[in-house]
Amino acid sequence: MVAAYVAFFGIAIFALPWWLSFLIAIIVTTVLGVLIERTAYRPLRDAPRISALISAIGVSYLLENLGIVVLGARPRPFPRPENLVWNIKVGNISFLSLAVIIPIITILLLIAVTLFVNRTKVGIAMRALSRDFETASLMAVDVNKVISATFAVGSALAAVGGIMWGMQYPQIDPLMGVFPGLKCFIAAVMGGIGSVPGAMLGGFILGMGEVMIVGFMPELSGYRDAFAFVVLILILLFKPGGLLGENVVEKV
Repeated sequence: MVAAYVAFFGIAIFALPWWLSFLIAIIVTTVLGVLIERTAYRPLRDAPRISALISAIGVSYLLENLGIVVLGARPRPFPRPENLVWNIKVGNISFLSLAVIIPIITILLLIAVTLFVNRTKVGIAMRALSRDFETASLMAVDVNKVISATFAVGSALAAVGGIMWGMQYPQIDPLMGVFPGLKCFIAAVMGGIGSVPGAMLGGFILGMGEVMIVGFMPELSGYRDAFAFVVLILILLFKPGGLLGENVVEKV
């Protein structure tokens, strides 16, 4: 939501080039993510995990309601750059270029994040912390820097997602991130928490399932959002580790 609004004001209000507005939106969102980590998560580092979860929910509501107060609840039209949006016709089928551009960007980001997590020192430290926080901190891993880097990467990816969402559905509002955020969580659980390819696979299955419900059973189109939560319940019941994840017993 933050990235979409920053990009919107950059293009519509300050008349900046679309690529510069997008870049500023990604930078602003990344900095905001790091600041949120330092103020809302770092003080709770040694607290029970439920405290961090409650803090995350609180930050989410804070951003949403602050957006309503400052920006207004009325939806705004998101400007589509002419260089990125054009019609493509293949035979009798016509579709927007975004149907091709967005999957390509998603795949490139998936490859980049996978390489980052598996091949760089920071990525290896991230995986070590996710496996065993205490042991990794005893092995000279700078916990604060690694977690800040995790929030920076995640916030930058969220910014790209928000911008692509704004271009695909050219209307933004302060609550635009609620359902996408929930579905991203469901996709991550479906694919396997900690597996980047698994999260993308879970998102693809979730999206295709919703589209197929609307396409083959239009009378159930009003329940397309409920489909995601049904899938979440089934995954937790029959394969809690996710499709590509591992069943790991949490230490008490």
